[in-house]
Amino acid sequence: MTKQKVMVAEAAKSGMDMAMTVVPKALFTAEMKKPPLMPGGYITISKKKLLQNLEINGEKRINAWVESMRASSPTSHRKSDVSLSQELTSWMDRHPSALNVFDEITNASKGKQIVMFLDYDGTLSPIVDDPDQAYMSDAMRTTVRKLAGCFPTAIVSGRCRDKVYNFVKLAELYYAGSHGMDIKGPSKGSKHKKNPPSVLCQPASEFLPMIDEVYGLLMEKTKSTPGAKVENNKFCLSVHFRCVDEKKWSELAGQVRSVLKDYPKLRLSQGRKVLEIRPTIKWDKGKALEFLLESLGYANCTDVFPIYIGDDRTDEDAFEVLRERGQGFGILVSKIPKDTNASYSLQEPSEVMDFLQRLVEWKRHQQSRRF
Repeated sequence: MTKQKVMVAEAAKSGMDMAMTVVPKALFTAEMKKPPLMPGGYITISKKKLLQNLEINGEKRINAWVESMRASSPTSHRKSDVSLSQELTSWMDRHPSALNVFDEITNASKGKQIVMFLDYDGTLSPIVDDPDQAYMSDAMRTTVRKLAGCFPTAIVSGRCRDKVYNFVKLAELYYAGSHGMDIKGPSKGSKHKKNPPSVLCQPASEFLPMIDEVYGLLMEKTKSTPGAKVENNKFCLSVHFRCVDEKKWSELAGQVRSVLKDYPKLRLSQGRKVLEIRPTIKWDKGKALEFLLESLGYANCTDVFPIYIGDDRTDEDAFEVLRERGQGFGILVSKIPKDTNASYSLQEPSEVMDFLQRLVEWKRHQQSRRF
């Protein structure tokens, strides 16, 4: 593992686990051509560009935003059955099912340490109308527990870290909440020998008062739109419009615009029927993946094989990192063709569970052959 700058919080008495913020030294070197992984400031863009990114630059922006909301919603796919079938066939040729090419995947990983990264909503649990009811099945939880017994495993979600932990309820995992802006290591021992004691990374802590303030404003502004739900994910906010009548989307867009125009240090992105509001720092799920690999001691290793499975636009940052590293691969969970940096695909959480179960069985078979 490369040398690191480590800040150790004073451990509480009575046997509490020590919390560590691990900041890789390489992230601060002047020779780096890419922006530093840890946020030393804000994303550098012009005011005009910022307004465009936040989709708050007038009525034309709102209309474009609403069209984007429609395009990102699978239920709004209006192509003919024949056209969609042809497009899906072509897309599957480029992003084959991870189940169909399972042997190809495991052959590529031989002799390397697999590290698993899993999104939550739409990957481990089904997408539901009420985000507070997005429970994973007992069978999926058992599968993820077995997976973590074979490979270092992290949940990387846009949800608040505490909330996603309450859904998963497995203490042996890494959790990266708020799109990777709130990372914590396992709260109980793990057999993976490279695991550090306890990793804690919260690069957007200074934004907490602003996030809370905007949350209150959005709650007030959107209460007149039936079905709209604002979720506070600690270091970011989500405005869910899955249960909002499509005729009301423009109204909702205007409400969000009226709040965000006064907060240029917040940016907006879009997921599956959800608007994501995040600080304008150089951090995303891809940066979280790199941070965790560094924390595990695999930053400069050639024998690591990360696998990232996710279903959302925000997971594309992680897929892109894997392509740039030339290590491991991404798997997109989707029933319809989408532009993606992922190499493979799975259609729904049930297929994700099948894939994870096969990985566990394959690993156990590999271990049994050694004895």
